[in-house]
Amino acid sequence: MRTKGKKERRPRRKPIKTGQDDLGIAHIKATFNNTIVSITDREGKVLCWSSAGRIGFKGTKKGTPYAAMKCATQVAKEAQDLGIRRIEVKVKGPGPGRETAIRTMQASGLQIVAIRDVTPLPHNGCRPPKKRRV
Repeated sequence: MRTKGKKERRPRRKPIKTGQDDLGIAHIKATFNNTIVSITDREGKVLCWSSAGRIGFKGTKKGTPYAAMKCATQVAKEAQDLGIRRIEVKVKGPGPGRETAIRTMQASGLQIVAIRDVTPLPHNGCRPPKKRRV
């Protein structure tokens, strides 16, 4: 049986050249268990991403607003290194890290152009799980 060698890392994306569009789209997925923030270009190609688990938070700490703040700070710094100055924010989910992540991105120097809530809402779709009896 062969053992797997180290994975080859792809080179980091090149910074956006001046004169090109410096607008990115920030996707924030805030669940009760975790917060995931990713920055894409207009076509949807992921430029950088982070999550509370990737930073080092474990268990229930991943769902806290503080973890979302750290996550958004890291992504904002990476995005600025790539040349992104303005972002459009799309928020999905009901988690506690929603507003904290948006505020942190704004405070870190990125100009927010628009904020959209893209949380999926069922039109009476699937039946929910039964109520817990504790």
